[in-house]
Amino acid sequence: MEFPQDLRYTNEHEWVRDEGDGRVRVGITDYAQDALGDVVYVDVPDVGTTVAAHQPFSEVESTKSVSDVYAPVSGSVAERNTALDERPELVNDAPYGDGWLVLIQATDLSELADLMDAAAYQAFVEEAE
Repeated sequence: MEFPQDLRYTNEHEWVRDEGDGRVRVGITDYAQDALGDVVYVDVPDVGTTVAAHQPFSEVESTKSVSDVYAPVSGSVAERNTALDERPELVNDAPYGDGWLVLIQATDLSELADLMDAAAYQAFVEEAE
């Protein structure tokens, strides 16, 4: 299981990469995609959609279940991963790469400080198992 050091993590198993200029890329973690199983559909919000930290903004459907995806920060969707429309399995194949969900233009980057670093998230996952 991967825990990239350059990311921040939520209790709901989303990851965040600070892309600069107040923009953050968001996806679900390797742990989350593994727990979900084969992803068959991802509901990615449209560009311009307003999101609020700790509130659901998307759903990931797998062969096992449907799970909400929570916004790690507040802001608006600046970009959506349109590749997931045709290839939702990218979430399984490359959760930290081509399987990202959205790019959010954050309204308050200080919210990133509330998220876990890689070591804290790894400990959180190991405790949950």
